[in-house]
Amino acid sequence: MASLLFGISSNVQAQNTDAQKTVYHHNDFNKENPTADQDIKVLEDYENALLASGDLEKAKSLMADNFKAFGPGANDSATAEQVIAAWQENYKIHTNRKVNFVDHTWHVTEGEYKGNWVAMWGEYDFTMNGKDIRVPFQTTAHISNGKIESQISYWDNLRPSLFLGYTLTPPKQN
Repeated sequence: MASLLFGISSNVQAQNTDAQKTVYHHNDFNKENPTADQDIKVLEDYENALLASGDLEKAKSLMADNFKAFGPGANDSATAEQVIAAWQENYKIHTNRKVNFVDHTWHVTEGEYKGNWVAMWGEYDFTMNGKDIRVPFQTTAHISNGKIESQISYWDNLRPSLFLGYTLTPPKQN
């Protein structure tokens, strides 16, 4: 037992020592976005088109040919066509749509996340089944050449469902 514990603590110490050899700082890979204003406008126009005005043609024009959306779940993804189709369905049951948000942008200089990014924090308000609903969201988009290549979004699906009267049923006990 002592040798097992010694082996574990030695391994942890070795990992900690290795981690200390390479120390990265925020500004080592994150710089000011050289096209900040244009990239922010792309994401703002896209979100306003989808969430507020319902201008799906405008939203589609801001998606790159290789566009991919992810979220809110870890395994959720959609193509541009799937996103547009989902919003066409949403418009049938969402009225009085409004959105407000703040955003920030940066440029990653290397690695798998290299490029220009815009992050947005906001609230999507709409009426459904006669009830006013607010859904906080966060989205981060990789933007290249004035188009959104990928978008990762998170929002709470449970809160609006409960607000509309849906309930959770716990699993049966064995």
